[in-house]
Amino acid sequence: MAYEHLQLSTTATGVRTITLNRPDKLNAVNPRLADELPAAIDEAARDDTVRVIVVTGAGRGFCSGLDLSEPPALPTASLPERLDALAWVGRWVLTLARCEKPVVAAVNGVAAGAGFGLALACDIRMIAASARVTAGYVRRGLSPDAGVSYWLPRLVGQARAAEILLTGRDVDAAEAERIGLASAVVDDASFASAVSSYAERLAAGPPIAYALTKRLLVGDPGRIERHLERELTFIKTCFASKDVGEALAAFAAKRAPVFRGV
Repeated sequence: MAYEHLQLSTTATGVRTITLNRPDKLNAVNPRLADELPAAIDEAARDDTVRVIVVTGAGRGFCSGLDLSEPPALPTASLPERLDALAWVGRWVLTLARCEKPVVAAVNGVAAGAGFGLALACDIRMIAASARVTAGYVRRGLSPDAGVSYWLPRLVGQARAAEILLTGRDVDAAEAERIGLASAVVDDASFASAVSSYAERLAAGPPIAYALTKRLLVGDPGRIERHLERELTFIKTCFASKDVGEALAAFAAKRAPVFRGV
């Protein structure tokens, strides 16, 4: 498959690197990228020559979430789109949950919204020292999607996840490491080489044991899918509110939004 917004490379030892490639938009998600990433993960998962997958971003960002250069809209043009219980945000997460190869998120820059969810859904998160992660949904009048409300409490605990989600604040790399969100934090200058070395060590491991270990760690994919369906239902409700329109207008005007619960 030819990809427009992804770059793929594979080492001789089986490390497949998938690079989100919209650097001018901090790798924000548009419809094409939304379709391409799960296809690339599936392709790597089916390829026996691939032993480890690394997901990263081109330029200064990992993934800044949904592209807000145009007003966001959930697809409703066709019957399959209207009946889609997961949409692209759910498919991103479910594809990673079902992948039985180790997946490393190389968070080289900002990871926000769905980009944060993408990092959380990976098995291991290596974060550059200058990078930050944020849910940020509440700042736009939205509830979480992309599996953020599923993975974050499992990684950092319920209370800490609630504080991060309800404030929508940024988490820098040092805090991410301290609370268990980051597997490792690496200086920017040596980040690429550190990720490469780590992935190469993983690639030398036993593929069957990796697959079965991931099955145990992930548990029931059906449970994840049901949670993702609830996330989509809830965020659709938010999108229908006037609060979201106010948040987007405030974002464009560089002012604080005034939420009214309507």
